[in-house]
Amino acid sequence: MDEKATFLPALIQSYFIAVGVLLGGAIIGALGAFLSGGQPLTAMYRFAGDLRIWAVVAAIGGTFDTFYVVERGLFLGETKDIVRQFLLILSAMGGAQTGVAIITWLTQEHISP
Repeated sequence: MDEKATFLPALIQSYFIAVGVLLGGAIIGALGAFLSGGQPLTAMYRFAGDLRIWAVVAAIGGTFDTFYVVERGLFLGETKDIVRQFLLILSAMGGAQTGVAIITWLTQEHISP
């Protein structure tokens, strides 16, 4: 199978996994805040900011494979792999940022009275 054919789906999946982790975590966390008597929208907004890095980690696989690929690229001269991993991380960060933007839009917590 062609490398390009497997990279594009991975790029798209990385983006949407990060969005899903962030939205799901913030919404379920807000449900927990509601059940415990807290303010669900404020908790959702706070959780979205806290989960951003974890959404990126989950989207890129959460293992040391990324570091191995970067090491291989640096020490063995396979720069194409470094660029691909950078694009995957960038895609995951974009997905996390999209999730934060959706939560911010839903909660309107950034608007001061």
